[in-house]
Amino acid sequence: MTDDWKSDRIASARAGTNPTVLARMPLSYAVIGDTQFLPGYCVLLVDDPQINRLTDLPKQQRLEFLDSMDTLGQAVEQACRATQSGFRRMNYEILGNTDAYLHAHLFPRYEWEPPNRIGHPVWLYDAEEFYADDVALASRHDELRERIVAELRGLADVVTV
Repeated sequence: MTDDWKSDRIASARAGTNPTVLARMPLSYAVIGDTQFLPGYCVLLVDDPQINRLTDLPKQQRLEFLDSMDTLGQAVEQACRATQSGFRRMNYEILGNTDAYLHAHLFPRYEWEPPNRIGHPVWLYDAEEFYADDVALASRHDELRERIVAELRGLADVVTV
């Protein structure tokens, strides 16, 4: 499979060709990150690429998106606690500085992270660490991925792929 899906992650999720999709959630898609330098890293993608900001949604839909973010975070936390050593906490970020559609980053944080990184935002890691080939999403992450999906199924009414 080519990486064509990366050029439009939302359209490829809608089309069923985005291999990172974990589940269809209200107003969104839960996806596992292309990089797993922090095992369990996931993103919640809004299902309409015209939605640029959280405030573009009516209040009730904002709450639904945030509820999906919370549910995905809980699933990732439970999966990481069960499968990864040194799990510490979850970080949640809605940024939108690069991709102009609403999405939320969910980063598990670990005790084994370098001391100069542990108390700081993930984005302060060097890009070489963040996007290194040896931390790219691969079959070695299948167990963690399957555990996140199982946790999602137990927490919410989601459609998993």
